[in-house]
Amino acid sequence: MNHANLWAPWRMAYLRSIADLPEDQEAKAKDSNFFRTYWASPEEDETNLVVHRTEHGMILLNRYPYANGHLLIALGEAAPTLADYDEHQRRIFWELVDAASMLVRNSLNPQGLNIGVNEGSAAGAGVPEHLHAHVVPRWGGDTNFMTTIGGVRVSPDALESVASAYRESIKGGALDA
Repeated sequence: MNHANLWAPWRMAYLRSIADLPEDQEAKAKDSNFFRTYWASPEEDETNLVVHRTEHGMILLNRYPYANGHLLIALGEAAPTLADYDEHQRRIFWELVDAASMLVRNSLNPQGLNIGVNEGSAAGAGVPEHLHAHVVPRWGGDTNFMTTIGGVRVSPDALESVASAYRESIKGGALDA
């Protein structure tokens, strides 16, 4: 039987970072708000995989994607729920979600999208103090036994390569209406 190799080297960096932390720092790391850090450091956008930034928010690649090209959308100002933002901020948030959806469609041509918001830890929010949305491109057959049997997801492209493709797509007008 021939077995093909699947490579996702950035996953090991994540696994090592969690395994190497003392227990008290591991808990702190899980509670940290990387959105706030990224928002305050626009000069680090490339390193932080931020592909688009406006005066109010940003679109970035998820470092631990559900599928290749998975984007996160967050406003610069942290709030835990949609209700904590005023009407203007909610409009800007959804405009960024719309832009991220357009970017994914125009850059990757997926067969579908998952778009979602998880409010609070109980709902699955990884950064519950900073509301964010997920835009996940989907293709028929993009999930397989690896998640069920191996407990891992496999993304076929390097994060930096996908971020570069998104940036090039933006330069080419992917966000133009």
